[in-house]
Amino acid sequence: MNASILKILLKKEVSLIRRNPIIPRLIIAMPILVMLIVPLVVTLDVKNVGVAVVDNDRTELSRRMIADMDASEYLSVTGCYFNYDEAFRQIENGKADAIVTIPKDYQKNLTNGKRPELDLKANGVNATKGTLGAQYATMSVAKTVLRWQTEQGTSLPLSASATVNLYNPTLDFQNYMIPALMVVLLIIICGFLPTLNLVSEKESGTIEAMNVTPVGRFEFVLSKLIPYWVVGILVVTVGMLIGWLVYGLVPEGNIVNIYLAAILFSLVMSGLGVFIANKSATILQSIFMMFAFIIIFQLMSGLFTPIASMPRWAQYITYAIPPRYFIEIMRSVYLKGATVADLWGQYAALSGFAILFSLVAAMTYRKRV
Repeated sequence: MNASILKILLKKEVSLIRRNPIIPRLIIAMPILVMLIVPLVVTLDVKNVGVAVVDNDRTELSRRMIADMDASEYLSVTGCYFNYDEAFRQIENGKADAIVTIPKDYQKNLTNGKRPELDLKANGVNATKGTLGAQYATMSVAKTVLRWQTEQGTSLPLSASATVNLYNPTLDFQNYMIPALMVVLLIIICGFLPTLNLVSEKESGTIEAMNVTPVGRFEFVLSKLIPYWVVGILVVTVGMLIGWLVYGLVPEGNIVNIYLAAILFSLVMSGLGVFIANKSATILQSIFMMFAFIIIFQLMSGLFTPIASMPRWAQYITYAIPPRYFIEIMRSVYLKGATVADLWGQYAALSGFAILFSLVAAMTYRKRV
């Protein structure tokens, strides 16, 4: 490999990137948009669950239960109704997600030492909201009843339990999403853009002119990839700065571990991008092929859906998905303060994928003279 030729080619590529009317704007705008908008929109937190209450008891306790549910940030009482049919119409109209029915003599039976049961029904059309809404309502009612019993002196809890949320004490879903969103930035910068760049050389015919020059295939491919590797690292830096300045999230671990993972994942995506470019004759073909990989990467990497929640067969497939390891590293370093020694398996997997994809990219690229 000739270093002087590579240096000249790199200058050419940097000049082309700077003159391009889209790429510089995309490099600046994409991390800002992704890090500012996606964490606010894509969330698994369920709030403002509408609850229709059928109060057949009409006592001080039932009124407190209703008030406590309405005061919760996760629940919103849409109204109190005299019969179940009226409340059910709220479910049908989409104005409520759950129905809580307080039976008659609920407070009286509770005072007499009995264990009356509440009737709770949830709308299963939106399974996530219905399930979590039912749990929120159950927890809210249980806390209200416990406080009321303590005030009345009728019953005291036998044992107290405390819950401590490790690594993410506030259970803020943004803290879980922000580190993983770096994968989206690197896929676009280090995977998508180099692919389009190489295929555009094919369509314009300039790659044929390059093939009859003394420029080797490694110098040519590296000149296409190195600028995007550098840009990818800069984009990750911008993403971390936005996470710190906007959301107050800083890595608990060493920032060097993040950059090491970013470099390895950049090699993975660029190797995949070169392979796709080698197999594509037009930009449209490369776009469709790249989108197919991006969709699989996003759906099966644990970015939005926890891998443990997937079917067993899908969990096995995720071991062949490189972003899975990068996301695990980012979340562990950000939230747990994990080290390379703690995550050696993930780093080794990324290194293996980087070597494999780079070899495949080199073997599938043919310089025709």
